[in-house]
Amino acid sequence: MCRNIRVLSNFQPPTTVEEMQAAALQYVRKVSGMQKPSRGNQASFDLAVERITAATRDLLAALEVRTTPRTREDELRKARQRAVRRFGPRDAESSE
Repeated sequence: MCRNIRVLSNFQPPTTVEEMQAAALQYVRKVSGMQKPSRGNQASFDLAVERITAATRDLLAALEVRTTPRTREDELRKARQRAVRRFGPRDAESSE
């Protein structure tokens, strides 16, 4: 799974269209193998991002979620904790 694509379901405040577009863009980049399409492929690339964004919006609207909504702050804190477990704590010199 591409690490740049984040969970978008069950957030408070709700997931924005911009977040959905960013996830769709990452997905299309991963599947196509291109960071930036050529001019000849740009229209197909953009259409795929648009369709995936719409499908994501429809999916998130249809899901029945029974858990407590997530917050972006909590998700950021958890990501930082995972990074510390994975890479170790940052030393004081590298954070300056």
